[in-house]
Amino acid sequence: LVNRAVTDALGPRKLARLELKDGVPTHLRTLIVMPTLLTSAAGVEGHVGRLEIHYLGNPDGDLRFALLSDWLDADAETVPGDDELLATAVFAIDRLNERYGEAPGGGARFLLFHRRRLRNEAEGCWMGWERKRGKLHELNALLRGSADTSFVSTTRASSIAPDDVRYVLTLDADTRMPRDAAARLVGTIAHPLNGPSFEPRTGLVDHGYGILQPRITPTLPEESEATIFQRTFSGAAGIDPYASAISDVYQDLYAEGSYTGKGIYDVDVFERALAGRVPENTLLSHDLFEGSFARAGLVTDVELFDEFPSHYQEAAARQHRWARGDWQLLPWIFGRARNAEGKRAPTHLPGIARWKMIDNLRRTLSPPLAVAALAVAWIAPSAPAGLWTAFILATMVVPTALPVLSGLVPHRRGISKRSHLRAVASDIVLAVAQLGLGITFLAPQAALMGDAIVRTLVRLAVTRRNLLEWTTASQTKARVNLDLAAFVRQMAAGPVIALTVGILVVLLKPSA
Repeated sequence: LVNRAVTDALGPRKLARLELKDGVPTHLRTLIVMPTLLTSAAGVEGHVGRLEIHYLGNPDGDLRFALLSDWLDADAETVPGDDELLATAVFAIDRLNERYGEAPGGGARFLLFHRRRLRNEAEGCWMGWERKRGKLHELNALLRGSADTSFVSTTRASSIAPDDVRYVLTLDADTRMPRDAAARLVGTIAHPLNGPSFEPRTGLVDHGYGILQPRITPTLPEESEATIFQRTFSGAAGIDPYASAISDVYQDLYAEGSYTGKGIYDVDVFERALAGRVPENTLLSHDLFEGSFARAGLVTDVELFDEFPSHYQEAAARQHRWARGDWQLLPWIFGRARNAEGKRAPTHLPGIARWKMIDNLRRTLSPPLAVAALAVAWIAPSAPAGLWTAFILATMVVPTALPVLSGLVPHRRGISKRSHLRAVASDIVLAVAQLGLGITFLAPQAALMGDAIVRTLVRLAVTRRNLLEWTTASQTKARVNLDLAAFVRQMAAGPVIALTVGILVVLLKPSA
């Protein structure tokens, strides 16, 4: 309610932008990168195909396109099939360079930077150093001439880092980028009014932006592939022809957005703001952390598209990973973190950044606390069961009902009554579905978040191992098992919690 009141009162805050009518100039040279894992020959071809699509939609100016690849984690530095996968990627990148020629200013237009595995004792395997965070950090070092990286060095033109790259635009493997989106992001971050300045004492960006985060919207699923789960929870998908900038409470109120890992950053500013702040094997969810020190701005009138999970299992795995990453930020939230040298040092975390991190923890705690509150209200002799039940339901009903209420009045003129009523009816059906499934998923979500929280606290305080445990979205999707038995195993915690609470209610407080 507070967030909605703030955004309605303030309205969207648009950032200034250079037009760049002739495309990205050489002095703003930008590298568009896709961090990914080499898992199969078909997967490699798919990634290179997506890279080609990014170029075809953004062909103007001095833009380079690169795959940042690792092999899968393994028990040895090399395993059978590694060389074949890498050769497939090299051949596919070379094919693109032959097809489209050199980039403006010379050099390969399409690039492949591949890292060798390094032994990680804390994870008990051979893997790419520090996963995606390490991949981008090593890329920045490579772009500034460092030879001390784990990238496989060759004399091939497609593996030589281009000179004078000012910005890096990083995308996930499933991200889709509309036409000219890259030039619009470059034009925004390059505008003098958005230029970053550093606070001398803390070393972080206090004005302007080192990172810009575009709006992320779910893709339109194909009609034959769209699931009920996707239709219910993905929200508005596709390009909205009536929307430009949209409201965001942090950007509108504090002129600062939240970085989610898909956006553009200034290479030198990014590295300077984060230098020496993170020890190895500690940071899983690094995006919000990086955006807090390099200062992220939200560009809501530039839109990128991501796939939304098709099934509850896929979404649950993603939420579990995010929750673990959020709770691993506890040392920074409480100011007890160590720096890259392993020494305790002031974090200088901005107050608004600490608030965002705490708010993420609050979000993960909501399902367990809701289930606990209901259980106590129904079991404790003196607790007002009806009042607490109504309160918990209200916390679920109000956010779902607000979009329906705001849609009762047409937002534009010239809409027929029949069309408007049909839209309102559709909103009501969607809200009822979200509420019904939200209640259904409440107990499994409580168990899921509880597992993520406890698992992370044990790893932080006791074992100090597996803090970088992570799987890509494509790996998670490939592992989803849609058999009934698999769903029963995945969601067994729901019936177990319900049965346990039900028995206790009958025994201790039948009136509830």
